[in-house]
This record gives sequence, structure tokens and C-alpha cells, in this order.
Amino acid sequence: MADERDTPLYMIGIVARMLSIHPQTLRLYEREGLVAPKRSQGNTRLYSHRDVERVKLITHLTRDMGVNLAGVEVILNMRLQMEEMQHEMEGLIGYLREELRKEITRLSKGTEERGKGFTRKPAGKEVRVKAGHNKEGRR
Repeated sequence: MADERDTPLYMIGIVARMLSIHPQTLRLYEREGLVAPKRSQGNTRLYSHRDVERVKLITHLTRDMGVNLAGVEVILNMRLQMEEMQHEMEGLIGYLREELRKEITRLSKGTEERGKGFTRKPAGKEVRVKAGHNKEGRR
């Protein structure tokens, strides 16, 4: 099922008015590979909500932060890499949680199987060992 934010809805003129930028600026962003609107059957550019949000970010970086388009490309690529790494980490955390749950279940079953007859050994006499020596005092 496709995300509604990816549905191509807005023509270039509408997006330009929404964001107070010239349509040529949107074409430039597309030429530079910073945004990739879908095309209708008549080859009209159609921007999705996600595209509009991306253009908002690009204009914020260029207008407000003074970043040039090469810098914008680097920032967008880094954001994409961070998102991919976040998804990988979430997957790894999910896997580790499941493995931990399995291990806890396995260990708790093992304790139950030993039964109520399980007793602890009484603590023995404390033995001090010099560094580099074993309990018997040998190296």
C-alpha cells in the first residue's frame, strides 16, 4: 500500500505559489537531482506532499541557511543515509529483543525443570590469591 504522501497531486505552478518560488527554481532543483516529481501522461510535472516538503527543506537550506545546491545535495544524501541506518538499527534492536526473549524463556524453563530440589551450595572459606598465582599459591 503506497503512502498517501507520495501521491502526485500538485502541478508546478501550484507548488511554486505554495512555496513562493519561481517555477524555474523547481525545474532547476529537478535538473540538479534534488527533487524528482512524477509525470502525468501529458508529461506535466506532478509533485506529491513528500516532494513539497523536500522542496521546503531545500528552500530553507538555500534561503535561510545560505547553503549552495551542492551542499544541499550532501545534506539530503546524509539525511537519507541516517534514515537507512536508523531502519537498520531498529531491525537489529528488534532482532536482539526477540533473541533475548527466547533466551529468557529458555532459561526460565531450565530453572523450572530443575525443580524445587535445587539448593545453593553454602559459601566456602574466602581464598585470597596473589596476582599471577592460582588458589594453591602456584604460578
